[in-house]
Amino acid sequence: METQKIVITKYPAGERGHVDHGWLKAKHSFSFGSWFNEDRIHFGALRVLNDDTVAPGMGFGTHPHDNMEIVTIPLSGTVRHRDNIGNEGNITRGEIQIMSAGTGVTHSEFNPNRDQELKLFQIWIIPNKRNVQPRYQQLDINAKDKKNEWVQLVSPDPNDEGGWIHQEVWFNFIDMNESDSNSFKLKRPETHGVYIMDISGKFEVENENLNDRDALSAAGATELSIKAISSGSLLAIEVPLKF
Repeated sequence: METQKIVITKYPAGERGHVDHGWLKAKHSFSFGSWFNEDRIHFGALRVLNDDTVAPGMGFGTHPHDNMEIVTIPLSGTVRHRDNIGNEGNITRGEIQIMSAGTGVTHSEFNPNRDQELKLFQIWIIPNKRNVQPRYQQLDINAKDKKNEWVQLVSPDPNDEGGWIHQEVWFNFIDMNESDSNSFKLKRPETHGVYIMDISGKFEVENENLNDRDALSAAGATELSIKAISSGSLLAIEVPLKF
């Protein structure tokens, strides 16, 4: 039986797209808005990973989405969310927000603080079901004091740990101390790949060195070895490569 080829690609933080609107400074891992890179359209069903910094008191006015699964992860500060399906509230570090846009939803996201920037990841996943009823979910990711342990944030199963979306995708987060070792095991290695974002710190993933906001994708792998060179955290997104 032929062994599946493992393809690992590193994406240095400095090679991401960058836009500066004054109130919004955004780094794009994949083509978005005015930034286009034909080699960075998506990684499987992972379509968008934006690293946004929003100025105090500013934000995204009401705007529409449809047929996209949207996951928002605050890194610092507070997100004030409001949508047309009756949801309104604040999301802070340690929580995540999930929207299935489906047939269509409008929402706004603001930084309600007047003296603190908001930093967040906004991640879009291409769904496996179109025109579903829009839905909203907000939850605590329950990652406090779980050092060197993967915490599942998102899955395709409403009864599983974390939130859920309409796609065979798993989001996992890990916070590691210096010199900790671990590994990431894919749930569906035959059909899926994984995109790992270095949120903070220095890591060695399968002999590739990652610093703050560097990323790495792997296709054809069953398990990836991870070592923390310094304390920090990683986000791993396992996605179908064909959808």
